[in-house]
Amino acid sequence: MLFYILERFAARYKVLNVVHYITFRTAVASMTAFAISLFFGPWLIRLLREKQIGQVVRSDGPETHKSKAGTPTMGGLLILAAVFIPTLLWANLADPFVWICVLATAGFGAIGFADDYLKVARRNSYGLFARYKMAAQLVVAFAVGFAVYELARYEPALYNTKLVMPFFKRFNPDLGIWYIPFTMFVLVACSNTVNLTDGLDGLAISTFAVAAATFTAFTYVTGHAKFAEYLLLIRLPVGELTIFCGSLVGASLGFLWWNAHPAEVFMGDVGSLALGGALGTVAVLIKQELLLPIVGGVFVLEGLSVIIQVGSFKLRGKRVFKMAPLHHHFEKIGWQEPTVITRFLILAIIFALLSLLTLKLR
Repeated sequence: MLFYILERFAARYKVLNVVHYITFRTAVASMTAFAISLFFGPWLIRLLREKQIGQVVRSDGPETHKSKAGTPTMGGLLILAAVFIPTLLWANLADPFVWICVLATAGFGAIGFADDYLKVARRNSYGLFARYKMAAQLVVAFAVGFAVYELARYEPALYNTKLVMPFFKRFNPDLGIWYIPFTMFVLVACSNTVNLTDGLDGLAISTFAVAAATFTAFTYVTGHAKFAEYLLLIRLPVGELTIFCGSLVGASLGFLWWNAHPAEVFMGDVGSLALGGALGTVAVLIKQELLLPIVGGVFVLEGLSVIIQVGSFKLRGKRVFKMAPLHHHFEKIGWQEPTVITRFLILAIIFALLSLLTLKLR
């Protein structure tokens, strides 16, 4: 909205020409998102306490987590507001990529909200039944997959169903109609792995901020004709999506202020499912789906630890880890919570740097 207002006056006041630069609007959107998270955090925390919307701790969780019971949860609502408001203020709202990301994030957030609401209402750690939760995620993911497939069919200049293969220059297989189930897998997997990572104070939001910052860079170069050509990327008109990504980074850092150990508020599923869905959607739209497991390496490790643990217990009756997801395993072997968080954050930064290296190793 502000973009359109300022653009109107740009011809008269030359200083306002900066609004035409995506880098400027991304930076301002990021700062706006950070400010919203920072300044409205205390108000939301007080409101959640008054409404007695507190965290319900797993009965089989680490003993150190018992003290977290009752901590305000559903703070993801603050993250979503801090992402959507700057995006709507500073992005070109005629851009279809922006709306796909906003609506996909809202869809996954709505699923998380329903899950959190049921946990709070029932006063236990069980929200939506797993099959209903998965079905709802698949519906939202299908909507995104169908939207991009139709965009590729009717607007091939805007989008296509090809894959960009890391480490390969000219190999870009076209999935065609199979791009829809592929997109569904990417979004559901990303949403759930971010959700699994949200188990320690500041762990999910800090590692997500690193991944979001990485995808902000990827989105910018993908939408930039010269950079995309130089880096042998499929150039797509996704520049406005950089503003959405910048908002994700700013909102994450602002929320981390309140979610850092010891956390004053938890994001809940309304935050983790939405953020995972947002990250997966951005990866799909900029054609970096196959790079997502590297950028989100920490999320992949967390997800794999659960799959391995469940699979091993069902097949052999034995556990591989002391507890899954992976961050709980390290707590069980004696690592303090801040130590686990810091070391996982270091891993997230290393994974992000590795993903950036792939831009030249092709």
